[in-house]
Amino acid sequence: MINESNVNGFGKQSAGAKRDESAFKLLVKILALVLQNAGRLFSVAQEVKHANIDPTVKAVVICGANGKFSAGADIKMFSSLDRGSTPSLGSVIDLIEKSDKPMVAAIEGVAFGGGLEVALGCHYRIAHVQARVGLPEVTLGILPGAGGTQRLPRLIGIPASLDIITTGRHIWAAEALKLGIIDEIVEENTVEAAIRFAERMSDHPVGLHRLCSKQIPSLPNMDAIIKEALVKVKKQARGYLAPEMCFQAVVASLHLPFEEGLRKERDLFHFLLSSGQAKALQYAFFAQRNMEKWTLPSGASWKTAAPKPIQRAAVIALESLSQSMCLPELACPCRLGRAEGCCSGLNETASPCSLVVANSCRGLRCHGVICLEASLDPGKPTSLLGLGTMGRGIVVSLMKAKIAVVAMEQDKNNLEQGRGAVMALLDREALRMQQSGQTLDVHKPGLLHFTLDFNALQDVDLVIEAVFEDMALKKKIFHKLSTVCKPEAFLCTNTSCLDIDEIAAVTRHPHQVIGTHFFSPAHVMKLLEVIYGQHTSPTAIATAMSLGKAMGKIGVVVGNCFGFVGNRLLGPFRDQAHFLIEEGSTPEEVDQALEGFGFKMGPFQVSDLAGLDIGWRLRKEQGLTGASLPLSTPPRKRGGRRYSPLLDFLCEKGRYGQKTGKGWYQYDKPGGRVPKSDPWLHGFLADYRNTYNITTRTITQDEILERCLYSLVNEGFQILSDGIASCPEAIDTIYINGYGWPRHRGGPMFYASEVGLSVVLAKLQKYAEANPDIPSLQPSPLLRKLVALGSPPVSEWSSLVGSQNSKL
Repeated sequence: MINESNVNGFGKQSAGAKRDESAFKLLVKILALVLQNAGRLFSVAQEVKHANIDPTVKAVVICGANGKFSAGADIKMFSSLDRGSTPSLGSVIDLIEKSDKPMVAAIEGVAFGGGLEVALGCHYRIAHVQARVGLPEVTLGILPGAGGTQRLPRLIGIPASLDIITTGRHIWAAEALKLGIIDEIVEENTVEAAIRFAERMSDHPVGLHRLCSKQIPSLPNMDAIIKEALVKVKKQARGYLAPEMCFQAVVASLHLPFEEGLRKERDLFHFLLSSGQAKALQYAFFAQRNMEKWTLPSGASWKTAAPKPIQRAAVIALESLSQSMCLPELACPCRLGRAEGCCSGLNETASPCSLVVANSCRGLRCHGVICLEASLDPGKPTSLLGLGTMGRGIVVSLMKAKIAVVAMEQDKNNLEQGRGAVMALLDREALRMQQSGQTLDVHKPGLLHFTLDFNALQDVDLVIEAVFEDMALKKKIFHKLSTVCKPEAFLCTNTSCLDIDEIAAVTRHPHQVIGTHFFSPAHVMKLLEVIYGQHTSPTAIATAMSLGKAMGKIGVVVGNCFGFVGNRLLGPFRDQAHFLIEEGSTPEEVDQALEGFGFKMGPFQVSDLAGLDIGWRLRKEQGLTGASLPLSTPPRKRGGRRYSPLLDFLCEKGRYGQKTGKGWYQYDKPGGRVPKSDPWLHGFLADYRNTYNITTRTITQDEILERCLYSLVNEGFQILSDGIASCPEAIDTIYINGYGWPRHRGGPMFYASEVGLSVVLAKLQKYAEANPDIPSLQPSPLLRKLVALGSPPVSEWSSLVGSQNSKL
């Protein structure tokens, strides 16, 4: 717990503190905090005891090592908390709090989880202006287990504590000061400031500053506040246990004495720790963290491939381009379906638009741009062409990363519209950041420039193309880029499903071509699929991954096939939803079942939001419907497989979803947002079933979930077999962060392992036998193999796949 390299007894400073001991008016002991293992906890407990009994020590400053107070305990310690003979974190905090000598926390960097709980046990808290604090345990499926749920409410009250603890959000120092979490913020050396503060407080009694002795700040309408907060937590949780348990623990601080509240907190902590949700969330945490450590069959990896510094970059999109390129104009589904910045208020990892984009990609990809950068040099410009919804979000993301941006358009009117939209987004973002003590200088000269000059692409280090999903168009653009850009420039395509190798084939340097699949809106959504083809270099992969990290994205390296990982998995899932309503279910029943599972929106609400006409266009281009379809084609068959024409029929009637006020649901007006059950749609489904002699039957929620989810999982096993994803953790990370899969379920592949692979196999066999014309229900050979091997854990699946077919 004490970093021995920084602490050698009394009066010594942490690294970075520069103070002459001879200048001390009082002796102040400095403890460096490291929450990693039981041995460290024992050491700090001993040091606190020694400080308490040493008459030469007048105060204690607790600081962190290497510029960070503490990011909290190691997750692997959770299972051993409060067990055995070693002191628990809670007991150490109790020692700190009950000391008669002032204990001052000097917070630099971050104080998260157990780190903040230690700070709350101190009598005073001093923080650097750039520090952040928080109790993010809820995101790991647990709750603060060392008194955080009991001390924080006594410091800042119930409402603010509920917000912080049930969401796990991080708080910048300025907000923490306003809330009362910290006593003082400084821009100077934090440890020095804490020492001076401790000297001033050394003769002051600390009793009033022990949070365990404080009463909860009272409010006249407390019952109403708690009731409203519970409704909010339940609505957001959707079956996620930890937020509700956090709520219970915080409310216990209002009704129970401190020690009883601690026991309640401990009981809830151990209940959550033993739950399957905590296991799933901690799996998801490590899975996501491991995505940075990509490896190719060739042996190249994140260790051996270094990213190139990107000093200038460009992005091409389709708001308007020169007539000589003959680029048709198509509208973005997000722009048709929602207002600018539609998802800015939604959960970043489970936004409805995460599914909107996925749905639209099966039709036409979100119209707009996606951008890139890799060097993080704020003085070096990045160029952007096309200012659709996605492009505007990318500009904001780059600006927040302090990357200079050149936004490029071909049409002056579109450029000016884009300029206005970008500046409005930036101003809102700057205001939001200012409220939390951060700065975003949106008007700094040279940081953001708008231009109509296409020749600016000649010297860029990287280009991202983000036009709609038309292979001929993309190939034309990449051929042009290959002649305009310098040979070493990276050429990235923001495609959601198309063949990277076919695009690369028209360029002079295919090893420089890579896929970068961003999600809309780009300043909100976190996922980035990094797709490489047969000739893509490891350097290109490293550069794209570096870009994603710089912009706050979660990059996942995947292989090249139609739809890659995320959108390929979506096909069987959505098909089953359509087949289920053909057989007797309703859009409401399917959506309710999947929302009950944890999705924020069901597939039919998502379809209405995205626009039914988006996929209709692509199906007509593919000859699956429309005038090009041979008259002899069975209405519900395509190539011997079951096909649902329901979407086509609705589009023929002008029911495109929210944009027209009618789709799978009805809305109060075109552009309406609140779905209502539509009697016409139910009558239409009844007539449809009669026309095609479909026997209506009662379909249970279990069948809805099994057919939708297990077909998706089955495709995941096939993706692993094909080598498109390197491991099940990659699939799970993609689906959690880009497609709205509930995080507390751990991802589709983890979920299958928890349900039991033999159960999944048996259900798929059952449904495949009943529906022989739906190939996606036929169990994957890999699934059969794993069951035959006794259903090994997720961590062993990759080694059992074999690498002979790997696209990675």
